[in-house]
Amino acid sequence: MLSVRPLNFADIQDLERLAVISGGRMTTLPANREHLGELIGATQHSLRKQVRRPEGETYHFALEDDDGKIVGVAGIESAVGLASPFYSYRIDEVVHASSDLGIHNRIPALHLCQDYTGHARLYTLFIDGDYRSAANLHLLSRARMLFMAQFPERFAPRTLVELQGLIDDQGRSPFWECLGRHFFSMAFDQANYLTGINAKSFIADLMPHYPVYVPLLSAEAQACLGEPRPDVEDVMALLEDEGFAYRGYVDIFDAGPTLEARTDRMRSLIDSHHLSVRIGEPDPAADWMLVSNDQLGDYRCLLLPLASADPCVSPAAAARLGVGDGDRVRVVAVNGADIGQA
Repeated sequence: MLSVRPLNFADIQDLERLAVISGGRMTTLPANREHLGELIGATQHSLRKQVRRPEGETYHFALEDDDGKIVGVAGIESAVGLASPFYSYRIDEVVHASSDLGIHNRIPALHLCQDYTGHARLYTLFIDGDYRSAANLHLLSRARMLFMAQFPERFAPRTLVELQGLIDDQGRSPFWECLGRHFFSMAFDQANYLTGINAKSFIADLMPHYPVYVPLLSAEAQACLGEPRPDVEDVMALLEDEGFAYRGYVDIFDAGPTLEARTDRMRSLIDSHHLSVRIGEPDPAADWMLVSNDQLGDYRCLLLPLASADPCVSPAAAARLGVGDGDRVRVVAVNGADIGQA
């Protein structure tokens, strides 16, 4: 039985292991012990903080197995771009016209922008390959959304997610090789790493601030615009099911798509509700649900079969959730087919 809970300092070694096996693919999970310690510290500080409105607090959650081993991590930032700029490329058309020649052209161009400043962000979703399954992906990703449903005052009214863009067989980003490398004079992985440890000032110093005309990019780079890496297509499908949509914004490094949604219209927030549970022998044929407690610092979430008419959880599940007989939990239904339980 895997569960989700906030990260704490005892997780540092497991978190380092995840950062190493991620192979540098996660910008926000660099193999840097100091940064990972700060990530945990920021989570613990945010959980203790009295929040009236979101001010950039960060919350990271661990996917924990029965032995207490951390096998996945995922985070939420309450509002981006408040402490340091949050850059994206917006794909818009630039109009060039000549009445004398009778020519009217609309040319797509990349505009460096900070349009997402103040949005909440889902990020740092990574699961050890040995544990990566549809069920565990739903548990870890959507547990964050139940946390947002439980504490809505802590998060901005709109939420974004950046998905990793396409890379070639050598692990290189065609978009970066065509554009970013000319301005940064460094490898894609190094730029990602510097961004991950919050050394971001170089972006504002070096990025082109004028529109970049898309037809001037290589065909390979153009093909990357708004396309997710194949190994995150399942994440994209989950997010689209939650109500996230692509609106023409891409990552400035690899051109991966940025998805966005109104926070209060995310499906896990709309459909989740409270039930009072009893402890006993649950019905194994009951529908699958994500189940979380209503605690802040001791937040817990599980994926369980649970009958709405008789919400019964086993003693082991109750212990993992930190709830007793008659306690209130937040639940949202999960389609069994989506987690391989049809």
